[in-house]
Amino acid sequence: QVQPVESGGGLVQPGGSLGLSCAASGSIFGFRIMAWYRQPPGKQRELVASITTSGETNYKSSVKDRFAISTDNPKRTVYLRMDNLKPEDTAIYYCKVEDPRGRSFWGQGTQVTVSS
Repeated sequence: QVQPVESGGGLVQPGGSLGLSCAASGSIFGFRIMAWYRQPPGKQRELVASITTSGETNYKSSVKDRFAISTDNPKRTVYLRMDNLKPEDTAIYYCKVEDPRGRSFWGQGTQVTVSS
């Protein structure tokens, strides 16, 4: 059973940086897409960034110049580096992975709070 596990959330001041990690073992064939979503308070969950096995990335426009997604395939881990954080980045961040059969698996989420 695939169970992504996020880590690295916390409290950071505006303009600061934070890194998230998501380890997703359980699929011997790896994952064709690994992604980060977030759900701000009172809002719907939204895609932040995604990366395919070929390295193609996709970003939400408001984070494109500040966030970077990467993977460590042998470890089945996806990372999200977040720089120049803003209060509007405050949210629960979720990892989602999709296996070669198209099945999606979600992590439990990690809180990121940007506040002075």
